Amino acid sequence: MLGQLKRDLEKLSNKEKANILRRFFKTGKGEYGEGDIFLGINVPVQRKVAKQYSDLSLAELQSLLDSKIHDHRMVALFILIDKLKKANEKEIKEIFDFYLKNTRNINNWDLVDLSARDIIGELLQDKDRRIIYELAKSNNLWEKRISIISTYAFIRKNDFKDTLKVSEILLKDKHDLIHKAVGWMLREVGKRNQDIEEEFLNKYHKEMPRTMLRYAIERFPDEKKRVYMGK
Repeated sequence: MLGQLKRDLEKLSNKEKANILRRFFKTGKGEYGEGDIFLGINVPVQRKVAKQYSDLSLAELQSLLDSKIHDHRMVALFILIDKLKKANEKEIKEIFDFYLKNTRNINNWDLVDLSARDIIGELLQDKDRRIIYELAKSNNLWEKRISIISTYAFIRKNDFKDTLKVSEILLKDKHDLIHKAVGWMLREVGKRNQDIEEEFLNKYHKEMPRTMLRYAIERFPDEKKRVYMGK
């Protein structure tokens, strides 16, 4: 079954699109996605393929996540999300632990953004969220991004405290991909409660990286943007 999945993905590959994606996801030497290989398959198609193989075992998914091919890893994550929908309590814990064990393989921003909320965030809705803060303090770029993107699940339930706390931890991070992720999550908070977002911005906007701040205030009126950007 695993072999058939790989063959199906190979048939769907698109060299022209793969070349574009290699540049877009910074796969050159010294870049954050160095060495990543793309088949050039669109996300909706990857999701569709994943649904056909939702019965793959975690051992088989491990093989996909260990692959150097980006599309293999993405489809594995989509399968995990599908598995959660029919998992019992024991299986849910196994999937949660499996995901955390594989953060080294969830190693590009789209892999994080399309999985962290639906796996880590959703599973922590009514549980101890300590792991979010451990990830936020990691030296690994992708674990830090997982920490903030996971809180999107809480934001959707109008629960903002963890997003704000993790944003504080990541406030002075040096990487552009963290600046963008934090700014995005602050903007999502603001969509639901702008007063809470502005309370955070009034406290921290002078020390926030410019990219983080721009993302956070993207929906603000131009006059208010100028006030915040002027510092």
